[in-house]
Amino acid sequence: QVQLVESGGGAVQSGGSLRLSCAASGGVFGGASGYCMGGLRQAPGKDREQLAVVDALGTTTVADSVKGRFTSSRDNARNTLDLQMNNLQPEDTAMYYCAVGFGLQFMRSCATLTTRFPYLGQGTQVTVSS
Repeated sequence: QVQLVESGGGAVQSGGSLRLSCAASGGVFGGASGYCMGGLRQAPGKDREQLAVVDALGTTTVADSVKGRFTSSRDNARNTLDLQMNNLQPEDTAMYYCAVGFGLQFMRSCATLTTRFPYLGQGTQVTVSS
């Protein structure tokens, strides 16, 4: 049973920062086929958007929409993914999720930011006020 637990959301003012963390358990992170793990968000009335992903080789891809403000880091030993979000703006208000997929297909699609992740966390709310 794969479990993903997000933490670190909250309310900040425009220009502020938050650091989201995702702790994963139950998956095969050390498997030969690899994995793709990512941070996503979904605002009311909008499609879910992939913000940053990292694969088993440590290759990180950040979406153009947040590049320069958001960075992602992975801790292999703890199976965690962190998303550092700086200079937050009201349009960043959304529910933020962590997701993961295991196997070669997810390794191959990871950097495209279009991976259809099979496992998704419960999410954590981020609200940015002006």
